[in-house]
Amino acid sequence: MIDSHPVTIFHSLLLFSTAFLAGGLNAVAGGGSFITFPALIFIGVPPVIANATNNTAIWVAALASAGAYRKDLGIQRQVFLLLCGISLMGGFIGSVALLYTSPDIFRRLIPYLLLLATLVFTFSNSFKRWVQIQSQKATSDSVPLLNLVLAQLAIAIYGGFFGAGLGILMLATLSFLGIKSIHTMNAFKTFLGSCINGIAIIPFIFADVIAWQQAILMAVGGSLGGYLTANYARKLEPHLIRRFVIVVAFSMTIYFFVRG
Repeated sequence: MIDSHPVTIFHSLLLFSTAFLAGGLNAVAGGGSFITFPALIFIGVPPVIANATNNTAIWVAALASAGAYRKDLGIQRQVFLLLCGISLMGGFIGSVALLYTSPDIFRRLIPYLLLLATLVFTFSNSFKRWVQIQSQKATSDSVPLLNLVLAQLAIAIYGGFFGAGLGILMLATLSFLGIKSIHTMNAFKTFLGSCINGIAIIPFIFADVIAWQQAILMAVGGSLGGYLTANYARKLEPHLIRRFVIVVAFSMTIYFFVRG
């Protein structure tokens, strides 16, 4: 049960501004969770509740992106439905696993989870180039479907449990489906990510671990940030934005290691 303390004006401004910035970052380079999740911790939200709240805010803000990508979906309907079902199952399992994880254990895991996500984000460009090479080599039957299902299930469980760096990890699975268009892969990454984050909210609601005031505030800030800054953000050098996110990500990771 959440301890319902009122949100101060300072906390509201901090959460809204960080979510606004994260929305702009996600529209260009990704990595918004490296700002929003620590912001919730900084204002005193317990780690498990902060993770559930951040997941909810990100899901709401990402719905528009999933809708915008719907025209780029273009693989077999059966495979599409299978991956959606696996993503929903894994996201549910991951979120339930989080709820049954001791808050103290999860607090100790945070630095390592952030480190994993930071490394994935830092080397994501090299990873994406490898993904594109593999997707050009692959055919739809070059990898057993069972292997793809198991890989997506593991990624979805991770997404329901924590989620930072989720999209980049999913590109690995999608590359082996023989998809050659990066737009199509991004469409599936966004849509399946929405499935994972969306289904995770259901156990969080029943367990009452979502700080709704903060979640709504961040969802509004993130949505506005993604929408209003998109045009300006595209004019900036993407590598500069990525460097900024990487610096923030490593700083947050080091902070939580020291704090732990």
